[in-house]
Amino acid sequence: QVQLVESGGGSVQAGGSLRLSCAASGRTFSSYTMGWFRQAPGKEREFVAALRWNLGITYYSDSVKGRFTISRDSAKNTVFLQMNSLKPEDTAVYYCAAGVPADWAQLLERGYGYWGQGTQVTVSS
Repeated sequence: QVQLVESGGGSVQAGGSLRLSCAASGRTFSSYTMGWFRQAPGKEREFVAALRWNLGITYYSDSVKGRFTISRDSAKNTVFLQMNSLKPEDTAVYYCAAGVPADWAQLLERGYGYWGQGTQVTVSS
């Protein structure tokens, strides 16, 4: 049974940093793409970042590029999202996802079969 468990969310002031973790279990993820998504109140879920586990290739949305970094610890089967220079508009529930997206469109949304329960990030001005 695949499980993705996020942690590390919380409240921070604008300009601050947080590091989210996603502990993955239940299978080998070396051939998977791991993604981070977020959903703010009243908005649709949006792509934040992704990482192809075996190659280490990373992708970022324009809104977080240069501020957020996705990485992995293969020994711990854990994916991280380091978030720096946080802004109030980064406030959302952040979700970890795992899948095998076949193209760019799937990378951004539909290519993930496993999702975590989410962790709240609140950035105050």
